[in-house]
Amino acid sequence: VGAAERATPTRGFADALIKASSTGYGLVSEIKRASPSKGLIRNDFDPAMLARAYQAGGATCLSVLTDAPYFQGSDDHLMAARAVVNLPVLRKDFMLDPYQIIESRALGADCILLIMAALDDQMAAELEAVARGHGMDVLIEVHDDAELERALRLKSPLIGINNRNLKTLKTDISTTVKLAGKIPADRILVCESGLNTPEDLAEMARAGARCFLIGEALMRQDDVEQAVRHMLANPVAAQQALETQP
Repeated sequence: VGAAERATPTRGFADALIKASSTGYGLVSEIKRASPSKGLIRNDFDPAMLARAYQAGGATCLSVLTDAPYFQGSDDHLMAARAVVNLPVLRKDFMLDPYQIIESRALGADCILLIMAALDDQMAAELEAVARGHGMDVLIEVHDDAELERALRLKSPLIGINNRNLKTLKTDISTTVKLAGKIPADRILVCESGLNTPEDLAEMARAGARCFLIGEALMRQDDVEQAVRHMLANPVAAQQALETQP
């Protein structure tokens, strides 16, 4: 607890996404070495280098995998990445215990992830309260109607729609299309998984998404800075979608 209280002040994760998405896209660029569905994603894995490249390319926030068994992540990856940029950082891990929330703040995390598929309502509310009590934002991840309904009972404005089914590991970006219209205007929709091209982002923007979490599609590129620029090069669709909203 002492380490959490001594940690550097939080950087506003939700605020950064709100600001970026008011004029274009909010992009959470993810640092991950491997995944359960794809195995090893990147050989030359240097979290600090990747963080700098993401920031230089125009990313809004970072997401860093710290889970070791499934993603070959580590707490050191988060600390190394956050130390060299001024972007807010999400600790991407399976949060199941309040201690992990306090640990996240001690590591420097500005935001934590709550996966509704892995939590009951009572624990989700408790973990959210601990995180908010330590000044962190909370990204609440859902995949279907029932999880979204539960997520909307919580206080966090950040709702992540994961296009990947965590049971089958199959990805379908139409998941966002189905759920986006059910998210109230005072919440921030973050579209996650299966986003590979600027055209994917444009399609999701038409469905109502302004913020995106992208990992593998960036991590597989030799030049990740240029990959971010490419993803963000055409926020026109987002602006058009904004202008045509009723």
